[in-house]
Amino acid sequence: MQQSGILKNNCFEVKKIMSSIEELKLKVQEKFKNWEETNYKKSTNKFPERLKEFTTQSFTKVDPLYYQNDLAENYNEKLGFPGEFPFTRGIQPTMYRGRFWTMRQYAGFGTAKESNERYRYLLGQGQSGLSVAFDLPTQIGYDSDDQMALGEVGKVGVAIDTLADMEILFDQIPLDKVSTSMTINAPAAVLLAMYIAVAEKQGVTKDKISGTIQNDILKEYIARGTYIYPPKPSMRLITNIFEYCAKEVPKWNTISISGYHIREAGSTAAQEVGFTIADGIEYANAAIKAGLSVDDFAGQLSFFFNAHNDMFEEVAKYRAARRLWAKIMKERFGAKKEKSLMLRFHTQTAGSTLTAQQVDNNIIRVTIQTLAAVLGGTQSLHTNSRDEALALPTEDSVKIALRTQQIVAYESGITNTIDPLAGSYYVEALTDQIEKEAEEYISRIDSLGGMIPAIEQGYVQTEIQRSAYKFNQELEANERIVVSLNKFTEKEAPKGKLLRIDEKVQQEQIAFLNKVKSERDNEAVKEKLATLKTAAQGDDNLMPLILDAVRAYASVGEISNVLREVYGEYKEHVVI
Repeated sequence: MQQSGILKNNCFEVKKIMSSIEELKLKVQEKFKNWEETNYKKSTNKFPERLKEFTTQSFTKVDPLYYQNDLAENYNEKLGFPGEFPFTRGIQPTMYRGRFWTMRQYAGFGTAKESNERYRYLLGQGQSGLSVAFDLPTQIGYDSDDQMALGEVGKVGVAIDTLADMEILFDQIPLDKVSTSMTINAPAAVLLAMYIAVAEKQGVTKDKISGTIQNDILKEYIARGTYIYPPKPSMRLITNIFEYCAKEVPKWNTISISGYHIREAGSTAAQEVGFTIADGIEYANAAIKAGLSVDDFAGQLSFFFNAHNDMFEEVAKYRAARRLWAKIMKERFGAKKEKSLMLRFHTQTAGSTLTAQQVDNNIIRVTIQTLAAVLGGTQSLHTNSRDEALALPTEDSVKIALRTQQIVAYESGITNTIDPLAGSYYVEALTDQIEKEAEEYISRIDSLGGMIPAIEQGYVQTEIQRSAYKFNQELEANERIVVSLNKFTEKEAPKGKLLRIDEKVQQEQIAFLNKVKSERDNEAVKEKLATLKTAAQGDDNLMPLILDAVRAYASVGEISNVLREVYGEYKEHVVI
């Protein structure tokens, strides 16, 4: 009887509190309406606003004012605390009060020797991690002497043919002390094997190296194009890496699930989140299908996002992505380990926002994007250089880009507290909006049978194309302004001091490759490649066999061609 009375009293108190909250919300809403009808309208009648409708970079309508009623009903539950589910406010309890993000500069050009000099220069300037750019032939599994490589060797990244190149690339760089990110996808297993082999030659065991391989083939089919094999064997190679690294290379991030290139292709912020997380779901499903437990591999997954100019939208995007991934891993996949729920991500400032006109303006753009990434809680950051719309960056330009990160870290004050924009009515409303739209995209992809069928049917590509087209229409109509491109333009003299790659690089690289092939044990190489080919026709994990071939100085092209013979090549689905 007594218990029943207590329950009734408690229910009464709860109803009373709820009633008070509703009453307060109504009062606030009434005040807002009064302000809108009087002060706001009076002001806009006298001084009309600049635009008929304000939107974010991604076409989301921006209201003139956000206030406390814009916060979700379950606001505190959705926000949480830093380092705790759902990780909206960050994955570490202290964030940058403990240590700063890893400062990387994406770099690589010409030969391994030239790139090694740039890496050592950057490390000497205070960079805390390496990010390797590979040339186009390496990215699609061709050696420098292949006809397909003609005119492309060393142009957009460093040329890597064999382990000998990799040894030069990391000469005098201690791989047990430096974290390395490698932008490589279709031949990711080969380049990871080379990195492991270089570490071994330095006396560093596999369990001591740390870094990331991009290894995200799905976004290649969607937006970037450096694929080799069809989806099924590509997914097999990826899950082989998951399995191998879980046991042998525990500090390595086995994939960087990349929204960056999706955004560069013209997607909105919500599409970047939705399509990237849908890719993550596809990889998780493939790994589980291959016999792995979610908690065995999920902690080694990482993400890669873009940082665009609309700062508040970008901050909201990162927060929404963290929350959404945590919920999906917990509710859809039943992950138990806290690390499995954490969305850890690298950020790169947006190459597509850089203008070839008035290149110094790009320093300001990159600064805004740096602020967005840091306010959004990134774990790692690359800042683009001012002249990258024209050519590979010079040393001076790279140094300014790195100093941008360092000034934000040490001088801006935004790293002194955790998630400083939390509670902003605008940022929280945008976070909820992006999460909702991303969930809708994921639901649509689920209904199509998953990400691979969605790609094959052209759904994802079409959505991105529509967004890109809409943005360009607004740009051409001067409805959207880009300073120095369609407003505040001026005549400029031709740019000097740009970094150009000499055509002799290809000749030098071919000569070095021929030297390596003449000095290696070619019979051993043939044997390792034959063993790999046989295994590729079966179900064995290919990583140990690729590592054996790499140690024998088999080339990227030779290993990729063996797998091409077994798997064939992917033919793009053309969306009209």
